[in-house]
Amino acid sequence: MTKLFKVGGVSKSKSGYKVRFATDMTRVKILAKTDSDIQLFELPTPMDKPALVAFLKGHELYANPAYREAIDNADAKYNGVVKVTKAKAAKPSMDAIKARATKATKASKEAVAE
Repeated sequence: MTKLFKVGGVSKSKSGYKVRFATDMTRVKILAKTDSDIQLFELPTPMDKPALVAFLKGHELYANPAYREAIDNADAKYNGVVKVTKAKAAKPSMDAIKARATKATKASKEAVAE
């Protein structure tokens, strides 16, 4: 049996913005003790976590960049969507460095020979 939630939204905790799920609006009182910028609202129909996250992607909260990141992260967690992150540059291997050095050396010798 899947748990259904009637309230959803986002809030800012110590670690950043998070998507929040609740059965009723009394969750606001609990979140107010630890979180800030609490944006919870009642849903049109009860939803499970994956459906609620998908619903938030079409809600006006998604227009806010800070909320969007939290919603996208939750979407990756609950709906298996690949999270978009900044690609890190791969560290060059020693072989790649040697190959570039050899190529540069050959090019400079050819330029001097001409």
